[in-house]
Amino acid sequence: MNVLNIALLQLKISIRDKRTIIFMLAFPIVMMLVLGSALSNAFDNQVKIDKMKVLYKETHNTSIAPYFEQFMKAAKKENIHFYKASDITDGKKAVRQNHYDAYVEVSNKGMNFYGSERNSIESSIIQGMLTAFADKYNLVSQVAKVKPNQTQAVLAGGTSHDYVKEMSLNAKKAPGSMDYYAVAVTTMIALYGAIGATFLLRGERTRNTAVRLAVAPITKAEIFIGKIIGSIVLNLLSLFLIVAVSSFLFKANWGDHLGFVFIILLSEVFLAVSFGLGVSYMVKTGEAARTLILIILQLASFFGGAYFKIEGADGMMKFIMNLSPITWANTAITKNIYNNDFTASLQVIGLNLGIAIVFLSIAIVSFKRREGF
Repeated sequence: MNVLNIALLQLKISIRDKRTIIFMLAFPIVMMLVLGSALSNAFDNQVKIDKMKVLYKETHNTSIAPYFEQFMKAAKKENIHFYKASDITDGKKAVRQNHYDAYVEVSNKGMNFYGSERNSIESSIIQGMLTAFADKYNLVSQVAKVKPNQTQAVLAGGTSHDYVKEMSLNAKKAPGSMDYYAVAVTTMIALYGAIGATFLLRGERTRNTAVRLAVAPITKAEIFIGKIIGSIVLNLLSLFLIVAVSSFLFKANWGDHLGFVFIILLSEVFLAVSFGLGVSYMVKTGEAARTLILIILQLASFFGGAYFKIEGADGMMKFIMNLSPITWANTAITKNIYNNDFTASLQVIGLNLGIAIVFLSIAIVSFKRREGF
C-alpha cells in the first residue's frame, strides 16, 4: 500500500510540473506534425517521370530513316521527344551537361546510344525502346528480302505501348512520413524519460522533503520502488496519449498489434528510467547527470533516425546507429506493424530489460549505501 501511495504522489508531483507536461505531450505532437508534413516527399515511393528528351544525329540517306521517323512519331505520344542535332553539335557533351536524357547516332551500321547517368531511369526507358525498335527493324529488313509486301504487316503487328510496367512487393505496406515520425518521435520521447528519472530521488532533497520521508513509517525500498513505478506509469500515460493523437488526428498507422507495441515501449521506458537513476548515482551533481544524459539522448536520437530517416548506412555509421535504443525500438515496431514479425520485438524487449537491470542494480547498490536519498 505504501508503494502505491508513493507512486501516486510521484504522479501528482510530475503532473503539476507544467514544463514536464508540455515536453512530454505538446513537444512530440508538434514535432511529429512538423517533420511528418515537411519531409513527406522523402517518403514518396512513386517514381514520377516527366518529359524525356533525346538528341539524335542521323547520317543522310540511311535506309533506316523512314522507319526511324515513324518510331519518333510514336515515341512522342509516350512523352519521349527527339531533337535533331546539327553537324557541329557535340551530342555527348549535351548529355553530360544534362540538357538531354540521351543521345543517339543513327547510321546504316546501326545505332550508337549514350545515356545520362544523372537521369538513369529515363535513360533506361529510352534505351529499352530503342532496343525494341532495332529488333523490329532487323526483323523487317529480313522479311523485306523474302516478301517485300509483308513489311507493313510486320511493322503493324506486335506493337505495345506498355513500355514500362511497375511492379512492387507489398507496396502499400510501407510507412509514409507521418507513419514513420509517429513511431520515431514516440520512441524518442520514451527514452527521454531518463531525464526525469535523474531527479526521482534527488528531487526530494531539492524540495526539502527528504527528511520527512526518512522519518515516515515507510522503508527505503518502498520509496524506491514506488517512485520507479510512478515514473514508469507517467511515461506510459504520455506515450498512450501521443499514440492516440497520432493515430486519430494524423492517421498514423500503428498496425493491428498495439498490445505488442506498448510492451516494446514499456521495456524502453523501463530502460530509460533505470538509466536515469543509474547515472544520477554515478555522477556527483544533478546538473552534471542531466547534461550527460542530454548529450547521450541527442546522439541516440540523431543516429536513431528520430529527426530524419537514415537509409543505406554501412560500416561505422551502421554500427553507431545500432547502438541507439531508438533504432532498436523503431525497427521492432516497424516490423511488427508492416510484417507481423514478432521475433525482432522479443529481442529488443530482452535487450532493453537486460540493460535496464544493469543500471537499476547500480542505483540500488548506491541507494542502500547512502544514509539519506
